[in-house]
Amino acid sequence: MDLGFWRSKSEPTLYIKSQGQYTFLLSLYVNDLIYTGNNTEMMMEFKEDMVNTFEMNDLGLMSYFLGIEVSQINEGIFISQKKYTEGLLKKFNMYGFKSVATPLITNEKLLKNNEAPKADASKYISLTGSLLYLTVTRPDIMYATSLLSRFMQSPSQIQFGA
Repeated sequence: MDLGFWRSKSEPTLYIKSQGQYTFLLSLYVNDLIYTGNNTEMMMEFKEDMVNTFEMNDLGLMSYFLGIEVSQINEGIFISQKKYTEGLLKKFNMYGFKSVATPLITNEKLLKNNEAPKADASKYISLTGSLLYLTVTRPDIMYATSLLSRFMQSPSQIQFGA
């Protein structure tokens, strides 16, 4: 705040600084920070202030943050969660399984109360929560994951299979 930043009302970890036509964005997460802006001089000045004030390391251009891989090239910035996805597949013993084009079987009705045996709720919750985080870069699985999250209280083997 002393450096002229104001805190975003909608995102408490985001700080913004404006100087005329220039904007500087700073996001804090625990003891990490990432920043960007449209003025190199503002960014260099901020970096110098931080290095002089705190003991810190500059890791250069961001390449990985919170499970998201970042690739910055001339054509743009691209994000993916390949490493995170592979970790999920291994964690839930699905690595090497055959992939499918659609995340859910078409026209399958998933009922809250069915006769199927109950699934391991903690494993179901862990998998569903992990898939919800994956929707950051895979919005195509949002509907299926949101639908399956409705059954977290008492999942059956049918819902776990779906």
